[in-house]
Amino acid sequence: MDTVIYRQGTRYNEKQFKSEADFEKLVVDNSKTLFGQHSLYIDAKKKIDNNAFGGVIPDGFLFNLTDPKNPDFYIVEVELSSHDFFRHIFPQTTKYFAFFKNPDSQGKLIEKLFSIFETDEQLRNDLKSRIGNKEIFKFLKDTIENSQNILMIIDDEKQELPEIIETYTDTWGKMVKVSILKEYIGRNGKADNVLALTPDFENIENIDIVSSDSEAINKPTTYTEEFHLDGVTETVQKIYDKLKAELSEQIPNLTFNPQRYYISLRKKRNFAFLKIRRKKIAIVAMLEEEKIRQKIKSYNVQTLADGVQKFYNGACAKINLTDDKHLKEVINLLTEIQK
Repeated sequence: MDTVIYRQGTRYNEKQFKSEADFEKLVVDNSKTLFGQHSLYIDAKKKIDNNAFGGVIPDGFLFNLTDPKNPDFYIVEVELSSHDFFRHIFPQTTKYFAFFKNPDSQGKLIEKLFSIFETDEQLRNDLKSRIGNKEIFKFLKDTIENSQNILMIIDDEKQELPEIIETYTDTWGKMVKVSILKEYIGRNGKADNVLALTPDFENIENIDIVSSDSEAINKPTTYTEEFHLDGVTETVQKIYDKLKAELSEQIPNLTFNPQRYYISLRKKRNFAFLKIRRKKIAIVAMLEEEKIRQKIKSYNVQTLADGVQKFYNGACAKINLTDDKHLKEVINLLTEIQK
């Protein structure tokens, strides 16, 4: 359904994209606006030839460097909702899973990204300004091993997506994040335009616009603890097992509630959210950041943007766990929060 925006007396009509190339250009030209000033977007089609990955070329590569110690990586696929899902969108997106699932393909991806940074001084300087003295190849290898996402930017809803994501949970459900991007063009001679991205990129790891109904509290989902723990290191498995055992002992009637993007900890209310990666567990704890920092001395505590805190419906901050040496701090904090 077309929508209209009114701003300071000017009517803005939704633009209908007739070509995917025009839609891709909108993303490239506005990458810093859409993904944040700490993002780094690579226009893959200008950097990769047809033979690089056997003829498979993504639209872009995106690094979110808001937290340089815990960066996020995305293969970006820009799609028009008018395209046939099973003939175009499904096979195109499915090809990218091999970049992460197949060691050889993953290695080629890392090597190609490294060569792009080696030959593009501006991109290299942009990256180095965020990661400092860390060696670029090691940064790429560590990031892609620990953060494997496909970001689909599409111009409208696609009715096939919910069922596909719920059916193929280990690939589409785990890796694919979806944002709807719309452009509104001003009338009355106005040359400016308005962009709308849903969800905002800072919340792409929190808000599921495709299958949000499945995340209703107490409604069964296809997501399990095994879904979140698949492929993690022994250290992460050990952290999770100890957290669950000790918290369950300390907090009677505690529920671990797996959803697509997290496992919530609940007793009457959600008081923490576990976001599990291959090499770490991030805990979003529902308490003011200052109070969390007073209790957590041995792990990195990360500030969350206002939009992210709004999503979680209260003050919160993220605790990044990479080992189990000081879990007592975390267990004591979470036990206190749930009271």
